[in-house]
Amino acid sequence: MKLNLKPLRDQVIVITGAGSGIGAATARMAARHGAKVILAGRQEETLAKVAEEILREGGTAASVVADVGLQEDHERILAQAIEHYGRVDTWVNNAGVSIYGTLEEVPIEDQRKLFETDYWGVVYGCMAAVRHMKSTGGAIINVGSEVSDRAVPLQGAYSAAKHAVKGYTDALRMELREQQAPISVTLIKPASIATGFTVHARNYMDAQPDLPPPVYSADMVAEAILHAARHPVRDLYVGGASRAIAALGQNMPGIADRMAGWLFRRQRGPARAGQGTDSLYEAGGEHEAVQRAGRRHSVYTHLAMHQRATVVTTVALAGGAALWLLRGRR
Repeated sequence: MKLNLKPLRDQVIVITGAGSGIGAATARMAARHGAKVILAGRQEETLAKVAEEILREGGTAASVVADVGLQEDHERILAQAIEHYGRVDTWVNNAGVSIYGTLEEVPIEDQRKLFETDYWGVVYGCMAAVRHMKSTGGAIINVGSEVSDRAVPLQGAYSAAKHAVKGYTDALRMELREQQAPISVTLIKPASIATGFTVHARNYMDAQPDLPPPVYSADMVAEAILHAARHPVRDLYVGGASRAIAALGQNMPGIADRMAGWLFRRQRGPARAGQGTDSLYEAGGEHEAVQRAGRRHSVYTHLAMHQRATVVTTVALAGGAALWLLRGRR
């Protein structure tokens, strides 16, 4: 069967972690393009809110309360999608959570729990999608991170999980290609995104976590995800900063290591750590305190979605990142 990705208006799209952030932005955007969406997440209230917004605007949506860290919950997601719409054309593995703190500080049980969501949640979702799509065709889209290519301090477990997601995604893609399965497999690598990421994260620092600049909007990630739902693409970096950091880490790893001090400083916010809840073990919703605008456009990402990024562009971005980080150390 030949790979043939459908226009969004003809697609049924499963999105995990759809109650907030990137997942909610992707669901809203997909529905506006005519797609039928299945929203999956742990918190029923936030899923219902997103679904209601979509329905109010004339879109089509259904929700499933599910924990991506449980394999059987993915079977329920797939069953609900088939019951409502008869099939799944695109499966987006987006759910994730982070932990801030040094690897010595973060308890092993917390690191294991993070892997249950960030890594095994992707594996379970991919397996459910592959089993269904081998006969129907479609796209699997895994949301990684800029730290899929370059680890950062203070988020060591998260970096390790996103490295694992990249390795799994690359291996799955090759295996499906060898089998000539009609399935596209894409890894999305966002830079810092203006969502509730830092509030949802468990924090072992004495300061509130912050995101290193530049910070981009969740809609930019949604656009990249929906591009991959229509066009077979290996991976997409969201934000020129993401591609630059990856290129710097791959081509000048020693220099990138020496920038760790800048990353230590920029991931610590000005406020002292509070006593708020996180989403590592229990579901979390939207947080008004972290609502902020992100950059809405990236020349690099625009070019990557419309033509192949050139070597010159990549080298220029890596050089720019090195200069930018060196200035930040002063």
